[in-house]
Amino acid sequence: MFTISEKTKKFITKEVSRYETKRSAIIPCLFELQKDNQGWISNDCIESLSQFMDIPSKDINEVFHFYTMFNKKSVGDFHIQVCCNISCHMNGGLDLFKVLSDEFKIEKNGVSKDSLAISKVECLGSCGTAPMMQVNEKYYENLTKDKAIQVIKDLIASKKTN
Repeated sequence: MFTISEKTKKFITKEVSRYETKRSAIIPCLFELQKDNQGWISNDCIESLSQFMDIPSKDINEVFHFYTMFNKKSVGDFHIQVCCNISCHMNGGLDLFKVLSDEFKIEKNGVSKDSLAISKVECLGSCGTAPMMQVNEKYYENLTKDKAIQVIKDLIASKKTN
């Protein structure tokens, strides 16, 4: 079974205390749990959170499965999320997704040899800087195909030197 880190337990305890009901803290606690488990949430994570928060796992699962920002499988070291909503789509978001998938050989629902995963996502809230992508927690805006490829190459290189 997944073990919640002490740091995440402190975070959850603090979040739960901020709300009238524990259920109100599910979203921020899921985000923290996702960070604690290398960017994704397993069924074991849900069970551990359920026990720690003393909330039925079905209640946590309702939230977990409703929102798309919670990863249900491993996303590697770098989760590339390419915005494909209307502004980004009109400015090449779908092409950008295809170019990055092909360039870095990322299979649908898979993780590449460079530990990259890629997803098409709906609006990331940066319509004025389309096309754009988010890698892990960082936004990259006003992208060209070449600029996006270079961003990913730089991230891969920085991982290898660390």
